[in-house]
Amino acid sequence: MPLPNDKRTPTLNAFSVDVEEHFQVSAFARVVRRDGWDSRPSRVEANTDRILDLLDEYDVKGTFFILGWVGERRPQLVRRIAERGHEIGSHGYSHRLIYTQTPDEFRDEAVRAKRLLEDACGCEVRGHRAASFSITRQSLWALDILVEAGFAYDSSLFPVVHDLYGIPGAPRGICRLKTPAGTTILEVPPSTLRLGKAIVPVAGGGYFRIYPYWVTRRAVRRLNRDESMPAIVYLHPWEVDPGQPRIQAPIKSRLRHYSRLHTTEPKLRRLFREFSFGPMQAVIDRERSIPQRLVA
Repeated sequence: MPLPNDKRTPTLNAFSVDVEEHFQVSAFARVVRRDGWDSRPSRVEANTDRILDLLDEYDVKGTFFILGWVGERRPQLVRRIAERGHEIGSHGYSHRLIYTQTPDEFRDEAVRAKRLLEDACGCEVRGHRAASFSITRQSLWALDILVEAGFAYDSSLFPVVHDLYGIPGAPRGICRLKTPAGTTILEVPPSTLRLGKAIVPVAGGGYFRIYPYWVTRRAVRRLNRDESMPAIVYLHPWEVDPGQPRIQAPIKSRLRHYSRLHTTEPKLRRLFREFSFGPMQAVIDRERSIPQRLVA
């Protein structure tokens, strides 16, 4: 039975899931070959269903950014997500970091993934999120390709310092971002907080797992009440799967991937009890005024 919403804050926050297999993450790219993906045991469908059931329990709708590789092999999963009332977005096709691709390679993958997902769900795919948030300063050209491909919004620019991604100084809130070619696209960056001079990532992925829950709660409240901003929360299906097979990889990669997997579902339950969540497009539609910004 859905839980009542009367204790939730009035701000609608965005809940999103990057739908990919546990072995497709960038942290394992050097030890798991793409040409061997089909031979590995799949867990993405069962894990995504687990998240879908949890969302039903708390009467929450979200956005599922689905990897084209997954959608091509499991169109029934794409349909099921859409039939249960959630928004379908694209996570690209092959989970290659965009800044390792040429513009033509990225264009081909962006168009291919969008078409596959739209054919599977029978609905328009408006949103995009890059593998590992890999639209960086050196790959801003990807924004123009997304506009050409028919995407209405992107959620890939992370305004933080990180070894795989990030554009320090990029906008922290929803904005109309001017592209290198002079067009615009809506950008919905993952949530961060300003702590002194530092910009700190919050409310998603490994940050959600590793931080104590009270840190996430305080971050969402601060975003909602002090900054009048929705929180943009993201997770992966493998993050609700503590029993997934362990991959032999460098210790840094294993720490990123496997730390505190057992905490994800209990924290999600607390988050859904305390705050209101919806799909990305619904959050965008609630914004009264969306500023236009440049990447600093």
